[in-house]
Amino acid sequence: MTIFWIMTAMATALAGLVVLSGARRGAEAEGAVDREAGARELAELDRLKARGLLDEAGWTAARAEAGRRLLAARRADRRPVARPADRYWVLGGLGLTAAATLGLYVALCAPGLKDQAYETRVREWAATPEALEPAQVAAVLGQVVKDRPDDRLALTMLGAARFEAGDPIGAASAFRRALALQPDDAQSWARLGESLVRANGGAVDGDAEAAFRQAVKLDPDQLGARFYLGDAALARGDRTEAEAMWAPLIAVLDPADPRRADLQRRLAEAAR
Repeated sequence: MTIFWIMTAMATALAGLVVLSGARRGAEAEGAVDREAGARELAELDRLKARGLLDEAGWTAARAEAGRRLLAARRADRRPVARPADRYWVLGGLGLTAAATLGLYVALCAPGLKDQAYETRVREWAATPEALEPAQVAAVLGQVVKDRPDDRLALTMLGAARFEAGDPIGAASAFRRALALQPDDAQSWARLGESLVRANGGAVDGDAEAAFRQAVKLDPDQLGARFYLGDAALARGDRTEAEAMWAPLIAVLDPADPRRADLQRRLAEAAR
């Protein structure tokens, strides 16, 4: 906790230094640049007149034109400029913000509460499984698998939980471990393929297609695997295989199901 407060104070001080440095540069830079540029142009005109390269009328007209250009440039690039005194307001605002943040933390949080070990939180989650988010369920099941690495059912449940929690790579790892224990589990092959598809941004790559084919080989009624295999076949222009994969799926879908109409439409479009 002490390290946390030290880091917080250092971050606040660094933020104040950055803001104050920027304010100081803004206060000192703009006017100096414009004045120096104007002074150099006017001095050059004076030198040209002194060398006889400009007559009185030309010199007067050039000075007037230079003055108009400088004035127009200042109007076009009029940025807010910080005054030297503004740095104190900035510093006060930073201090007030830090104090308000600290007050809210003390009032709404628990600064004296000791940090809980990750394993402790997982054990508390396991006591109330019905109220857990998918990521928490995955954490609880991960602890179960850690204690029982040869529990195939726990591994498949872990894979499903990680999939729901948005961790397709972790899900694929769990399903692979489950399949190492029971290679003839068609559903785990199908779930492995789905995890690989999600990890690959929705595309059915070679590994995913191999997992789906193994699932259908072990159980032809794995309709999810059939859908992805048909989708991959259409992507490479193989309508015959797509129809073979999707025919059982279309047969079990209700005629009013929009998914059935979508599959039929895609096959019809591929036949044209």
